[in-house]
Amino acid sequence: MHPHVHLQEKVKIPKEYLVLGGGSFFLFMVIFGIGAGSLCSLVGFIYPTIKTIDTIESNSSKRRSNKQWLVYWILYAFFTVIESFIDFLLYIIPFYYAFKLAFLLWAMLPQTKGAMVIYDAFLKDFVQKHESKIDAALKNAKNAAAKGSKEITYAVAEATSEVKED
Repeated sequence: MHPHVHLQEKVKIPKEYLVLGGGSFFLFMVIFGIGAGSLCSLVGFIYPTIKTIDTIESNSSKRRSNKQWLVYWILYAFFTVIESFIDFLLYIIPFYYAFKLAFLLWAMLPQTKGAMVIYDAFLKDFVQKHESKIDAALKNAKNAAAKGSKEITYAVAEATSEVKED
């Protein structure tokens, strides 16, 4: 017995009404922004994670599928990073989460393969054109992080030794 049949019998409400009610509630949340950030995160994360794991675990070499999910995760990470810096502005953009949800669905769904559209139209050429600059920036960031880590380690060791002496 399917879970939805069990739920239908338990609450004594036809499945059509359950779907209509759930869909309306979902739409209300997205349009009015109530928990929309969390909802977008869940929708943007769960299905792509499952599909990524399926792709990783598959024995066939579905290179295009692999690329689809890798590009999707790049887009998802980009959204997450940008949102962390401009989250105070998101409240003044009407229906931001509704648009984000639509974009994430477009990017992830196999029918649209939006992530690949963006990759083929923009990212591929951008990365190829700026590859040496990106590599240099990553190398500089790595060196700066290593230097900062050493300085912090030294400062902590110095502070710890001063405390032990007292």
